[in-house]
Amino acid sequence: MISTSNVLIAPVVTEKTVAQTGKYTFQVHTGASKDSVAKAVKSFYGVDVTNVNIVRLPAKTRVVGRGRLINKRPELKKAIVTLKTGQTLNFNDFK
Repeated sequence: MISTSNVLIAPVVTEKTVAQTGKYTFQVHTGASKDSVAKAVKSFYGVDVTNVNIVRLPAKTRVVGRGRLINKRPELKKAIVTLKTGQTLNFNDFK
């Protein structure tokens, strides 16, 4: 069981995620569930969550040069959180 303070790792701020209205993207712990993400967002930001979508990005291996150096990208998990209409979220405001 993951505590609510360890669920959210970092917000994902890109052009694509900022363009969505009412939806915010977070990088979350790999063992986090939709319910734990919703509870963590509600406790940190004080907003009502209506929907949570989870995206898993698998670990990838990459060879650099002529097979000399192998870089590994870790497995990531992102959560796209939809808020109640009329509510906004500022990543700089933690409660």
